[in-house]
Amino acid sequence: MLKVCKFGGTSMADAQAITAVSKIVLSDNDRRYIVVSAPGKRFKQDEKVTDLLYACYREAASTGDCSKIFIKIRERFKEIVSDLGLTLDIESYLNQVEDGINRSASSDYAASRGEYLSAVVFAAKLGYTFVDTEQLVKFGEDGIFLADYTNDLISAKLKKIKNAVLPGFYGSYSDGRIKTFSRGGSDVSGAIISRAVGAAVYENWTDVNGFLTADPRIVENPKMIDCLSYKELRELSYMGANVLHPESIFPVRLAGIPINIKNTFEPSNKGTFIVAESKRPLNKDRVVTGIAGKKGFTVLAIEKSMMNGEKGFCRKILSVLEHKGVSFEHMPSGIDTLSLVISDEELSGKLEGIIHDIRNVVSPDSVEVHSGMSLIATVGHNMANRAGTAATLTAALSSSGINIRMIDQGSSELNIIVGVDSSDYEKAINAVYHAFY
Repeated sequence: MLKVCKFGGTSMADAQAITAVSKIVLSDNDRRYIVVSAPGKRFKQDEKVTDLLYACYREAASTGDCSKIFIKIRERFKEIVSDLGLTLDIESYLNQVEDGINRSASSDYAASRGEYLSAVVFAAKLGYTFVDTEQLVKFGEDGIFLADYTNDLISAKLKKIKNAVLPGFYGSYSDGRIKTFSRGGSDVSGAIISRAVGAAVYENWTDVNGFLTADPRIVENPKMIDCLSYKELRELSYMGANVLHPESIFPVRLAGIPINIKNTFEPSNKGTFIVAESKRPLNKDRVVTGIAGKKGFTVLAIEKSMMNGEKGFCRKILSVLEHKGVSFEHMPSGIDTLSLVISDEELSGKLEGIIHDIRNVVSPDSVEVHSGMSLIATVGHNMANRAGTAATLTAALSSSGINIRMIDQGSSELNIIVGVDSSDYEKAINAVYHAFY
């Protein structure tokens, strides 16, 4: 039963963690292909290696030399190699990376080197083959990931290798320039490799036992989710449950490969399984699978008389967002009203220009801006089959004195999303959680 394992930054943080990871890998001969992240924090005030590498790029871009910051990375990896008792000539790799950052015109190269060095070290620790993903994970010139081409390259390469360690997070363009995924992208790399080798399971090892039904920083002792579907994972991850990168499900879902979230520091815990909806165990008593949310949204409330009879009205408004390079989360509407719910990050520095252009293209009666909104998603397949789910949710918020500023239920009835004032966010999460659990 071939397994692909991905180990996150906390699992690679120091020699002690890496030793624990090596025991996990070597305890099961089915764990043949290992994907690793850059070393993460060893303690709360520590710095992640990837953050240091971004800082190195900025230093090199400003002064032509990143040595002042790179010394922290150098000492970090030298300490890891020394504590592991390896004979690996890590200095030569570090010199190569430092020189590459000084010459690089892209921050992607610098950011990728944490995973690269981590994989070199862990391959030496295990005695496995180091396989660089630089020439295997491919992107088009537009930055779009080339899934099928990548799949063919990885499959052909790893057919010849029984055991390998691969860096996550990055690949390359056709001309060899490094291209990274978004932060947390090693999860995606692990999923891509799982699909390419036809893995029976993709084990994603991190520092928690799996998915919880709610954020433990908000809800006290939330229940563990033993199993959820790819679709439920997608909804919860997108809305802030950040155990797993939301894009990592696509390669494995395509191949029907289950994901098992497990804890490096508590390996006996069975963790959370993520499977196809048809494989998810039926639990009629569980109405809601999980609750997640995000802060930091703004609502643009647009009003115009006879809006419903004006052809192309929505298209014109959305074309404004497209021209500004802004995506939206939700678009609830009425007969003469339409609202756009947009992340504050998307709107940064663009709000005035968007309002100006909306006024020009559709001549609305009014455009109002309402900031300080948070979105909360209540997710679960069983909600579609249970009468009164929305009533339970809204009653819970009402009894807690929380005003609902927006409510939206997807066509699949997999989730209900409500918008509340950010000042009510934590209280709302708790109210919804205790209504269903």
